[in-house]
Amino acid sequence: MTYCVAMCLSDGLVFASDSRTNAGVDHIATFKKLHVFSRNADRVLVLQSAGNLATTQSVISLLSARIQAEQEPNLMQAHSMYDAATLVGQTLQEVVQRDSRAQQSGSTVNFGCNLLLGGQIHGEPHRLFHIYPEGNFIEATQDTPYFQIGESKYGKPIIDRVLRQDTPLEQAMCCALVSIDSTLRSNLSVGMPLDVMLYRANSFDASGQRRITEDDPWFSTIRKAWSEGLQNTFRQLPPFAL
Repeated sequence: MTYCVAMCLSDGLVFASDSRTNAGVDHIATFKKLHVFSRNADRVLVLQSAGNLATTQSVISLLSARIQAEQEPNLMQAHSMYDAATLVGQTLQEVVQRDSRAQQSGSTVNFGCNLLLGGQIHGEPHRLFHIYPEGNFIEATQDTPYFQIGESKYGKPIIDRVLRQDTPLEQAMCCALVSIDSTLRSNLSVGMPLDVMLYRANSFDASGQRRITEDDPWFSTIRKAWSEGLQNTFRQLPPFAL
């Protein structure tokens, strides 16, 4: 299991992912789940993944190889984010169908995965999509400006209380990380380090990436402030009375 969250706001996009993958208590490993495809002054595409690791790695490998080989179609040729989401969905279907056919009959292996695709292509605004294992997808809106995949339930209430379409990107990143921290505390299948990215609308700049480790002083400050703030607020609640 994993946890990824992406937010599409007025000022741009925010992405945050953990990096833990496990196939049982004795098979825990670290794999990056946030991948960036970019071309200066033209496009920045960010892909996050949760689900079958072999499937997600195959999808990323195929998308990357087809860009390098200039094979049509590829993400650098997509005319819109919608076209890019369609291409990613088709690639996901291709991998799942291939691996499902190769699997022995009677197997219960789930080859599916969920993907978040966000970014901007020159000529249109920044956009965010949730791509399902079947290859179809939905787009974030003003009413629902964020998506989660993986172990989402622990971090959702925090985002719902805080996030708005006009939330500044820096505050939105804090919200995303508090959401992940709450998930880290409640579910061992989500773990450090974290990969995050902040993209400012119309910048076409993919440099806003950062890996946050367990001993990161800023993240430690955020975790401590949130925990102490919750405890202080709880102590100030009016007592229950019969």
